[in-house]
Amino acid sequence: MNFGHKLPKHPFEWIRKQAEESQTTCYVIGGYVRDLVLERPNKDIDILVMGGGIDFARQLANSLAKKPPLSVFKTYGTAMLRLPDLELEFVGARRESYRSDSRKPLVEDGTLEDDIARRDFTVNAMAVEIYPNYGNLVDLYNGIADLEIGRLVTPLEPNITFSDDPLRMMRAIRFATQLKFQIDPVTFAAIKANVERIDIVSAERVTDELNKIILAQQPSIGFRLLFDSGLLHRIFPEMAALQGVRTQNGMSHKDNFYHTLKVLDNISRDTDDLWLRWAAILHDIAKPPTQKFEPGTGWTFHGHEELGARMIPKIFRRLRLPLHEEMRRIQNLVRLHLRPIALTKTTVTDSAVRRLIFEVGDDINSLMTLCKADITSKNEVKVRRYLQNFLILEEKLQQVAEADRIRMLQPPVSGDEIMTFFNIPAGREVGIIKNTIKDAIVNGTIENNREEAWELMKQKGMELGLTLPQ
Repeated sequence: MNFGHKLPKHPFEWIRKQAEESQTTCYVIGGYVRDLVLERPNKDIDILVMGGGIDFARQLANSLAKKPPLSVFKTYGTAMLRLPDLELEFVGARRESYRSDSRKPLVEDGTLEDDIARRDFTVNAMAVEIYPNYGNLVDLYNGIADLEIGRLVTPLEPNITFSDDPLRMMRAIRFATQLKFQIDPVTFAAIKANVERIDIVSAERVTDELNKIILAQQPSIGFRLLFDSGLLHRIFPEMAALQGVRTQNGMSHKDNFYHTLKVLDNISRDTDDLWLRWAAILHDIAKPPTQKFEPGTGWTFHGHEELGARMIPKIFRRLRLPLHEEMRRIQNLVRLHLRPIALTKTTVTDSAVRRLIFEVGDDINSLMTLCKADITSKNEVKVRRYLQNFLILEEKLQQVAEADRIRMLQPPVSGDEIMTFFNIPAGREVGIIKNTIKDAIVNGTIENNREEAWELMKQKGMELGLTLPQ
């Protein structure tokens, strides 16, 4: 089988010409070949150079009219050429062996067959020859056949494959999610048998794969596989704990794990924002620890939104996710995700809308997107009613925001100014005064200006027994 007609002239004509001049056998290999067959875009191209990739990459870079940036990694025997729209990595054929306590392989020179055999899945274990036989497909493990039926299977015995490099288990689930492929039953059984091995993989690498699953078109596919394999219980136990239904006195609650997956899929249809998708994952994360059965009422989860927001820093630290702006944004969305739903059940007042906008700030649109995704009832009449009420709320939000520009609202008196004026340290009184000013502005009792806020500050300070300066 020949794929020469599928290889774009840019950059493969350059590579073929250089290989011919230096009489060097080379191949394009791995994920690029898979995506070439599937006609998926891929800007990362791995070039396997028999005899070593660094010198070949240097020769190619020097032959081009516009010298592209070249990065050489001698330790790994690789070189990277960065073109405006592509990244080309050049490497020699390798054979790998592993220690039980590390996924980092011991690498030595190998043959083409050795290099192909070390690949994770058959669909990634194909090569297309660039020189001398331009376009010739090398498919030692029937990767083309597996692509045609949408199957993920390892080239070698799967228990060895996953034990050697446990990150491949996450990659299997990521590819199954992105490509909507089925994982071969024997291969999936090997994942289940080796889940404990994921513990030797760095959190950064695990989370990188997890984020790629989250950014897929239908991320629930991946999370179901993570749960069924047992991987989720090890890398994200708080989410695994959402699964299950308890019944008491004939009353049951919904399965919060599968509800969360539905919310995640819903929001993924509306946004590619990774952090907003994370907010969907985490919005009910504290339901297990807040779950309680109340006779006459049924199952309750009081305070799960506040506890969930407080759980997020610990989860982010463990997963090595950013602990600053994006985390605080997600905390705010989780903390407030019940507010819009509550407002749709009552007559919406300007005061309630102002308070919501004040607390959410610039994330108001993200909050509304999250809340609409959270409507997962199987009752179509109820869903239509909720969505209609959300439209009314959104119109109200726009009207109020346009009327008083509350999105840009800044406290006219700062905490530092309160402490300086009353000569007091940071503490309870400062918070009470700040909240009193905020509530008065939100409720329209005073205007959002310094003069009225300053007078209210003095009045509230006197009520709290603070001494006015002489």
